[in-house]
Amino acid sequence: MSLVVATALGLLFAAGTYLMLRRDAVRVVLGSLIISQAANIYLMTMGGGEGGVPILSHGGGSHHVTDPVPQALVLTAIVIGFATTAFLLSLTYRFYEENEEVDLDSLRGELL
Repeated sequence: MSLVVATALGLLFAAGTYLMLRRDAVRVVLGSLIISQAANIYLMTMGGGEGGVPILSHGGGSHHVTDPVPQALVLTAIVIGFATTAFLLSLTYRFYEENEEVDLDSLRGELL
């Protein structure tokens, strides 16, 4: 199972990197979104998915419990990733309104 997850994570990171290296601004935003979701999946797999609840009742004995910190980190990363994606999409829309295209090479000509 870990080989399947590792392969899927590698493909997600590769697809996100490929999209971020494109000239289209929307593809850069989508690549950023894919990489952030791949990082969230990576955090969840490293946290371990097997085990009981993090709070044990009395008289329980020695049980294997799940660490809640990776889950809290992923929830926080999802919220921050959503806000960042919304901000990047609004910047892309503003860029489209100004230039009537989303090709990032058009920025290079204006700066020179």
